[in-house]
Amino acid sequence: MGTWPMSEENKDKTLEEYLARIANGDSSALEALYLETKSSVFGFALSILKNAPDAEDILQDTYVKIWSQAEKYEPQGKPLAWMLTMVRNMCMSKFRAESKTANINEEEWQLFYSESPEVTNEDRIVLEAAMQKLSDTDRQIFMLHAVAMLKHWEIAEIFDMPLSTELSRYNRAKKKLYEILKEGY
Repeated sequence: MGTWPMSEENKDKTLEEYLARIANGDSSALEALYLETKSSVFGFALSILKNAPDAEDILQDTYVKIWSQAEKYEPQGKPLAWMLTMVRNMCMSKFRAESKTANINEEEWQLFYSESPEVTNEDRIVLEAAMQKLSDTDRQIFMLHAVAMLKHWEIAEIFDMPLSTELSRYNRAKKKLYEILKEGY
C-alpha cells in the first residue's frame, strides 16, 4: 500500500494497480484503495450534499460500485478523477431524488478534517470560508484541486466543462478566499 504524499504519477499508478486487482476480485486492494482515497471521496461528496450522513452513504456506495465496476476502468492515468466522477454522479442522483440541502455544521466538517491528516489549520480556515462564501460548483472545484489535489484538466472532465472555464472558476474562488482571509475572516 502506498502512502501519501507521493508523486502524482506514482499515486496514479498505485491507484490503477489497486483497480486492476479489484477487477480480479482482490478485496485487500479495495481496502487499500479505500484507505488511500476515502478523504477525497468523502470531502467531495460532503461539498456537494452538505450533509455528513448522506456523504457517508455516498462514501460507502462509491466503494461498492468500484468493487462491481473496476473492470470498466480504462487505465488512462487518472483513476481518482474516474472515482470522483462516480461520486459526483451518485451525489447528483441523490440530490435530485431528495431535493434537499442543509448547511454544513462545524461537527460535520471536523469529520472530514479528522480523516485528512494533510489538511493543515490554514487549510481548515480556507475550507470553512469556502463553504460559507463560494457557490456550490466553485467550492467543489476548489476542494478538488486544493484538497484532493486533482489537476485542473481532471476537474474540468469531472464537471464536463472546458478547461478554461474550470481555471477561471478556480482562480475566482481562490481570489475570493484570499479577499475573505485578508479581511480577517
